[in-house]
Amino acid sequence: MKSRQTYLLGLMSAFLLWLAWPPMPFTTPLLLIALVPLLIAVDDISKSETAKSGRRVFLTAGITFLLWNTASIYWVYNAISAYNGTIVAIPVSLIPYGLGALLMTFAFWLYYRLGKYTVKKLAYLGLIAFYIALEYLQQTWDLAFPWMTLGNGLAGMHQLAQWYDYTGVYGGSLWILLSNILAFEAYQKYKTQTGYLRFRGTGVWALVVFIPVVISLTKYFTAEQKGTPSNVVVVQPNIDPYLKLSEIPPAEQIGILTHLTDSLAQPDTEYILWPETALPIYADEDKIRTYPEIESLQNYMNKYKNGTLITGIETVKVYPDKRTLSAKYDQRSAQYWDNFNSAMQLENSANIQFYHKSKLVPGAEKMPFPKVFSFMDAVFSQLGGSVSGWGWQEKPSVLYSRSGIGAAPVVCYESLWGDWIGQQVKDGAQFIAIITNDGWWGNTSGKDQHEMYARLRAIESRRDVARSANTGISCFINQRGDITQHTEWWTRTALKGDVNLNDEITFYVKSGDVIAKLLCILAFVLALIIPYKKWIGRSKSIYG
Repeated sequence: MKSRQTYLLGLMSAFLLWLAWPPMPFTTPLLLIALVPLLIAVDDISKSETAKSGRRVFLTAGITFLLWNTASIYWVYNAISAYNGTIVAIPVSLIPYGLGALLMTFAFWLYYRLGKYTVKKLAYLGLIAFYIALEYLQQTWDLAFPWMTLGNGLAGMHQLAQWYDYTGVYGGSLWILLSNILAFEAYQKYKTQTGYLRFRGTGVWALVVFIPVVISLTKYFTAEQKGTPSNVVVVQPNIDPYLKLSEIPPAEQIGILTHLTDSLAQPDTEYILWPETALPIYADEDKIRTYPEIESLQNYMNKYKNGTLITGIETVKVYPDKRTLSAKYDQRSAQYWDNFNSAMQLENSANIQFYHKSKLVPGAEKMPFPKVFSFMDAVFSQLGGSVSGWGWQEKPSVLYSRSGIGAAPVVCYESLWGDWIGQQVKDGAQFIAIITNDGWWGNTSGKDQHEMYARLRAIESRRDVARSANTGISCFINQRGDITQHTEWWTRTALKGDVNLNDEITFYVKSGDVIAKLLCILAFVLALIIPYKKWIGRSKSIYG
């Protein structure tokens, strides 16, 4: 097969992956065969025994994943422009986007290399382990951007992902990869064998596909909402994110929020949810009650005696010394300080609670590997950025109301981390409260993907989700991932509904991303085979 043909096969896989990816409707099952053309191309290159076959595999896979990622998350450039656009923030923010495609490519290259020294079945096992291990790396390191994890693709048809309450998204990645490998094997057998044997591979592939589908649909249609209902109002103020911090007075914005809340809230309303950075003030957490905006909100909550408000706000903490890695020094006061993208809980009591966004956007909100680059802090400050960036908290936490209800606060794209939210659920969260500001991305597929991924968090933990987005889409999601109510894009409105407060813990919440962790170990072991076999081969050629 010529180079042009292998590259065309790579393009075909990229097209199928894009076509199957959210928010495309009804095409999700294509994920189960989308990588087959790429596997055909890699197999053909492997058999060619040319001197540059490794380079061709890397280029073919690279084209596939770069085009798929670009077509699916092109909106990332809009998101980057939302920040201050410094010489530091923009290039660093682009790194995780490009690295995702590079890591996927590297997984296929490792699979090709392993296949040179081992039997085919072990190479296939290596492909699954390498790919998911590198996906997990995209979730756990300082350049994290797990948006394109294969298992997220089932958000497009969440009815097929009901077993995520056992496996999480990496179970979905495992299923998709295994299906593609078996589909490729079925294709090979159909080409090379005769009689009933040519269809045996197809039968095996069909079983691997349909058994999880049947299990998932059975769980979906027999699922019941668990827990007691709690009345919640979700507000979508639809305030232009580019104007809210500079041109629209805080009092006007708070007036919009309270007016929308009053349009639906009742005396028995238990929760009111406002979006990320809904309160456009920088507030010192230790002096929070001295701000007139907070005092007015405290008085406002008197009309909802049993109500609890969760709202986005940017906060500051001041320290006499450098207590955190992210703390910055203020020469005028000779003190250190942190700024946070926070969720604040306020109710009819003296208790005000804070949660600090912890999964920060690399480059835009946090410089990756701040310990490594701490010696460059002064240089980055001169360029308009910061080594530390925004502050964060090391462990997830739960916001508890006076009545004892536990809410899992999730700020913006933290909703991609199933294990983080799982820890909040394990610590007592009875529902998930997502606050976000998707307006930075414009009217693109980014806002739709972000909303759809929240369905998977509901399934993994079997928790209802209340989602408040400044500029859409706000919604309610039940425990099986159905969106029961939602707003339209760029619409000023509010929603009222009940969330069921569930206390049961799923297997996934108990175990976390155990599939990914085990495959990381396996990937490391299998990767060692490549240099070992290569060394053995060289030794034999030298010493005969």
